[in-house]
Amino acid sequence: MEVQQQVQLQKFNTLNLKSTAAYYVQISTQQALLDALDFAKQHQLNCLILSGGSNMLLPESIQALVIHINIRGIEKLEENENHVTVCVGAGENWHDFVLYTTQQQWYGLQNLALIPGRVGASPVQNIGAYGVEAGDFIETVQVYDREQSQFKTLTAAECHFAYRHSIFKDNPNRFVIVSVTFKLLKVADLKLGYGDLRTAVGDEQTAENLQRQVIAIRQSKLPDPSVFPNAGSFFKNPVINESHYQQLAQQFPKLPHYPQPNAQVKIAAGWLIDQAGWKGQRLGVVGMFEKQALVLVNYADATLNEVQQTYQAVQHAVQQKFNITLEPEPVLFNGLGLIQPHVSN
Repeated sequence: MEVQQQVQLQKFNTLNLKSTAAYYVQISTQQALLDALDFAKQHQLNCLILSGGSNMLLPESIQALVIHINIRGIEKLEENENHVTVCVGAGENWHDFVLYTTQQQWYGLQNLALIPGRVGASPVQNIGAYGVEAGDFIETVQVYDREQSQFKTLTAAECHFAYRHSIFKDNPNRFVIVSVTFKLLKVADLKLGYGDLRTAVGDEQTAENLQRQVIAIRQSKLPDPSVFPNAGSFFKNPVINESHYQQLAQQFPKLPHYPQPNAQVKIAAGWLIDQAGWKGQRLGVVGMFEKQALVLVNYADATLNEVQQTYQAVQHAVQQKFNITLEPEPVLFNGLGLIQPHVSN
């Protein structure tokens, strides 16, 4: 294990924010993780766990130990005529893993193609797209429990998966994910609930074509982080109660909405941002992408403060027009490497 000092993290976060870590280590084994945590304890440092860097907002200086997870490997554990169970290292690239499952004729994750990040981050946010969430196919998550100082396995039920949520968000400093076990289908069961996806797939209703169309749609709408640094969908789709939705629907009949359990309704955040006038608009060097209002882009060398000013302005505009508070998806860190809540203007 080699701990480096004063390491620039700009290339390790997809929003391309300049951020210097006082201490940095990349780990590829469970033992290396234990050694890194021991180093942090000896030096009285907080630990910031870094995966693919696609869902985080970093300050310019981090006085902590940044532990970059690079545990690799894909292992088939079980297989029968209906399912296959595979254990995947937390450091594997998510999109590459999805492509691999399709090549192996393992099905379920095709709707989640081209989502940036690594496999270890997928349970944290319970990543989702086009009616599918990672939690639908996660069987267990292997973690190091920092409170109990031991490796353990959490079942999907113990992960408390919900929309963009999990136990890992409730306890951000407790668990370090080392691998994820998925139970995938041997016979494809296509999820085509979203109109644009169903239209794109057309008559060729195969998992392979579904994956191709998901990739094509995402590429047509979403900016390449290597060209336009971004953190993917910046805001969660808000969920409101039925009465609030009915009030809005009278004023905005074209409001995209998706009924949820318990008389709740999910609203398309991108549409709200577009209607509030922010699609393609910038505040300095930060703005909402011209092809997808839900994506915040760093057009130059933006600071965290400039990013915050922009997304808070977007929140204010949506709040004023729709009486809905948008919640950012990316995790916000402070200078000590600790997660802190977002504050709206």
